[in-house]
Amino acid sequence: MKVVLGADHGGFELKETIKAYLTDIGYEIVDMGTDSPDSIDYAPIAEKVGEYAVKENILGVLCCGTGIGISIAANKVKGVRAACCSDYFSARMTRAHNNANILCMGGRVIGAGLALDLVDIFLTTEFEGGRHQRRVDQITAIENK
Repeated sequence: MKVVLGADHGGFELKETIKAYLTDIGYEIVDMGTDSPDSIDYAPIAEKVGEYAVKENILGVLCCGTGIGISIAANKVKGVRAACCSDYFSARMTRAHNNANILCMGGRVIGAGLALDLVDIFLTTEFEGGRHQRRVDQITAIENK
């Protein structure tokens, strides 16, 4: 499975940890940057990752200092349903009920161990469809106005 990653300087270290982990367990990684801990704005990274995830119909992971700013920016891309998660239940439910396609996390908020668990949960949880599809369709209708 292919996964697209991106981060600003606040999430760089966490992104690198996630990239190494996913590579080790067999995922193909598309890394949209950043490539260093030097200060960089998160919005352009979120846009690139979001556009790629939607175009390729794959899942993505974005990291910034808190996960909040980069999730707000990613959600401006048509077709993106990005969720900032820092607990197991939210990571599972955002896939199962919201069909989220990008997981956002904060490199200054959660540790690497929890982040890797959240990535595993996010990437392996399937969308349940059914009544949840109607709700996702309603979100898409708002987006298309």
